[in-house]
Amino acid sequence: MPINKITSSKRGKAAIVAAFIAAAGGTWGAYEASKPPVSVILAVDSLIKPWEGLVLKSHWDPFAKIWDICYGETRINGKPVTAGLTRTPQQCEQMLIDRVQRDYYAPLTRCIADFEKKPVSVQASAISGAYNFGVSGMCNSTAARYIRVGKYREACEAQTAWNKAGGQVVTGLVRRREMGDAQRIGEAELCVSGI
Repeated sequence: MPINKITSSKRGKAAIVAAFIAAAGGTWGAYEASKPPVSVILAVDSLIKPWEGLVLKSHWDPFAKIWDICYGETRINGKPVTAGLTRTPQQCEQMLIDRVQRDYYAPLTRCIADFEKKPVSVQASAISGAYNFGVSGMCNSTAARYIRVGKYREACEAQTAWNKAGGQVVTGLVRRREMGDAQRIGEAELCVSGI
């Protein structure tokens, strides 16, 4: 169960509308040709980018104990990220959208029947969760079980359980999973804003 009360928000609803407009207008930057699903646009723009942050030179993640770059990439072309690696903002953007579609959205469509027909806010939250704690974790989670049977609010709240690192509740993960902070939307906040 969530630590904080999960409520719909104006900023959550605005993010959903913005993702639909971007998808309909083909105005999603460099990805106009790839036409990602609305849920991928929503997950990337509203949940993944703000929480991961853009890092153009590889850095050591003390929680995960691994090098990462861009928006939390730990592997590039199948090889682990190492010290001293650099990328441009454009390279990071392209890697992110390609990876989200291929490694998170596509597997979720296989492990959750009719995933692409679920509310986009629920899809986006699941994609963001899978990006952060893994596809297997999401596919085998209580949240995924609720998504499969159409219990979307319960799914949104169940995903908040993924708020620990090293066995300890981490304030930043509570914010990411729940209601966000002043600058960023939380996964559950966005999730319930679209159901």
